[in-house]
Amino acid sequence: MKKIISIIALLLTLTAAGAQAQGNNDGNGSGNMPFDMPEISAPAFPERSVSVTDFGAVGNGTTLCTQAFARAMERLAAEGGGHLIVPRGIWLTGPIVMRSNTDLHLERGAVILFSPDISLYPPVGTVFEGLNARRCQSPVSGMNLKNVAITGEGVIDGNGQRWRPLKRMKTTAGQWQELTAVSGVTVDGGNYWFPDAGVTDADEAARLKEAFGISTDDEWRNIRHHMRPVMVSLVSCRNVWLQGVTFRNSPSWNIHPLMCENVLIDNITVQNPEYAQNGDGLDLESCRNAVVRNSTFDVGDDGICIKSGKDADGRRRGRPCENVVIEGCTVFKGHGGFVIGSEMSGGVRNILARNCTFMGTDTGLRFKSTRGRGGTVERIFIDGIAMTGIKGDAVVFDLYYGNKARTTVNSRGETVPAPVAPAPVDETTPAFRDIHISNTTCTGAKRALFFNGIPEMPVRNITLENVGITAEQGARLVYSEDITLKNVSIRQSRGKRLETFFCKDITEKP
Repeated sequence: MKKIISIIALLLTLTAAGAQAQGNNDGNGSGNMPFDMPEISAPAFPERSVSVTDFGAVGNGTTLCTQAFARAMERLAAEGGGHLIVPRGIWLTGPIVMRSNTDLHLERGAVILFSPDISLYPPVGTVFEGLNARRCQSPVSGMNLKNVAITGEGVIDGNGQRWRPLKRMKTTAGQWQELTAVSGVTVDGGNYWFPDAGVTDADEAARLKEAFGISTDDEWRNIRHHMRPVMVSLVSCRNVWLQGVTFRNSPSWNIHPLMCENVLIDNITVQNPEYAQNGDGLDLESCRNAVVRNSTFDVGDDGICIKSGKDADGRRRGRPCENVVIEGCTVFKGHGGFVIGSEMSGGVRNILARNCTFMGTDTGLRFKSTRGRGGTVERIFIDGIAMTGIKGDAVVFDLYYGNKARTTVNSRGETVPAPVAPAPVDETTPAFRDIHISNTTCTGAKRALFFNGIPEMPVRNITLENVGITAEQGARLVYSEDITLKNVSIRQSRGKRLETFFCKDITEKP
């Protein structure tokens, strides 16, 4: 009898393990999708491997390996693809350009360290913050590729401190002293530092110069210090796989897939200092069919962000970000845990974020845009989010991003929203609708909810179900319609639980 019971127990264990394995092999996670989406799986590569050392690379942290990486990529491409192995060591290099059917594989103990010599990164045409622009060449880049991967257990370091400006207010006294001890220039009464002595207003200077007619390569090279690149730029690629690697210390955004299809990001770590300006973790822009799972983001700006182009450039592109699953991810610090916008002019739809944790971020769930941007964000499903130590709003919709909404003072001396005249509705009008948030908990936020719509296009059809938030302040809804709160618990230490301004169809259910 004992043997029979043991055999039955073993069979049950094996059955459960098989079911779990089958679930783990599902490219989209555990099923129960609220929209149709194909299964996303890792691309296959030829069983061919070369080591970067075969092409003259030396992993001592001082020998420049740019040409070795280029020759290795060329060899693999010529032979039909395979794996480029980066062994243990510190591999100093300039830009790496990926090729189709190639896996850049970092073994445990391998560090790809990008050179701080900015002359190695020439200005190139690209897209930045949703606009067609010139930026310096990204440390890792690829365009119009098929089957491309960065995998392994190593680290990719962008040497971002040699590019990024620094605000004193974002650093401790010790950090400020250490980071500004190298060559550079301090401006604005000693509150703003740039790593190059010839730069006093980095990004804005570049945009102004571009507007006034810079056209030659020499002119662009003269202002290259202004044009911080994203660290990993993959444009119009199909079948993208990032797995296992740590991506850290980027000059600007960290990972930026743009107009890519079939993207799988699994078990990566993304790090930037909390003071890193424009230090986003992941920006999926105008991508289709993407899965981001079991990954950790600890950055200086938005953690996981969905975008689709900005203003007229984004609308002309007309490429929505759609069919995206984000699950099992953790975000520390940064401006937002899960973010849509503000560059969403091409639209965003069919997004599922579930079973994620946000700790110490400025906001938790953040939706942002502004008049003039256009684009529709719809069919967004958020479930099973756990948040703690949120410095601002646990959930925020803000259609005045970059601008202050109008306010007035009421008879009790409180600052409250003022009525706003509606603008004409046209292609530049942003819209957020059909968004569902469920089974979500936040312990510790400044404010529970802030919905800040515009009169001509209120935030519309938002459902919160089984949501519990502890915050200093309650909820403020402005220009919002068809809002359903079902089993929503808001516990706050001060302020009203729910304030509505210029709203209608607010339904609360026990």
